[in-house]
Amino acid sequence: MVALATLAGCSKSTQEHKPGQALASVNGQEITVLQLNEEMARANVQPAQQEAARKQLLQVLVDRQLLQTEAEKEKLDRDPKVVQAVERAKSLIIAQAYLQKHIGNVAKPGKQEVEDYFNKNPQFFSNRKQYVMNELLVSGANMTDELKAASDSAHGLDELAAWLDSHKIPYQRGQVTRSTSDMPVELSNKLASTPKGQLFVVREPQRALFLAVSEVKDAPVTLATAAPQIEQFLLNKKNKEAAEAELARLRSTAKIEYLNGQTAPATTGPGAPGAAATAAAPEATTTAAADGSTERGVAGLK
Repeated sequence: MVALATLAGCSKSTQEHKPGQALASVNGQEITVLQLNEEMARANVQPAQQEAARKQLLQVLVDRQLLQTEAEKEKLDRDPKVVQAVERAKSLIIAQAYLQKHIGNVAKPGKQEVEDYFNKNPQFFSNRKQYVMNELLVSGANMTDELKAASDSAHGLDELAAWLDSHKIPYQRGQVTRSTSDMPVELSNKLASTPKGQLFVVREPQRALFLAVSEVKDAPVTLATAAPQIEQFLLNKKNKEAAEAELARLRSTAKIEYLNGQTAPATTGPGAPGAAATAAAPEATTTAAADGSTERGVAGLK
């Protein structure tokens, strides 16, 4: 509500309308200032772009109302799948509102907390390194035992590429630069002990990456540069822990029965992976990237 009030105060045209006043009518269905302000808040519109954004988002609301009206004429709002999706969205929004109310005032980490995290994780900051790697990308469907054996015996990417050519296996060449602050810890540790040019493979669900380090650079990050991201990471961590603690409290006081042969998950207490985030989606308290870098709060440092 504070965000909506702020947006309402930033635009002269918004000031000229009372909340709820209609801005357009679509076949008798009004679109109000309040609806438009909500769209602008969700879009995080900057002050300099508000006038243009208002016109665009108003048109979005008009188009959405047109589609909704036609869908209701065709009784799509009664389709079981649509009803289920609406109920799910409602449940998620209400759950998120509850968590926001009860954990929304978690104290921001202090300067000393940020500095301690910086000092305890030199591999992400003061001792941060960048690895320049050449790579061959192969579809996961082509990752056979024969290819694995060929990669184990190959003396570098060029030799492996020649083998792929001779066996008519398609691949893509590329080069990627990754730092120790935005790659999985396991890969970071592996690279630290891998000589330049030595071939190694990283398997993913849909593909396999054959990599060889071509260059290693020192890329330290200062506390001043890293502090905003560390602060956000620590705040996210506190929010997640608070959400999981609240869920644990609710579980302990609730009567929960698993029916039709269902059993409770192996881990249900605080710290259960993704428990709070799943309950609070779509605007989860904290998220983690597939490579774990967001989880550490240091992704994207240059």
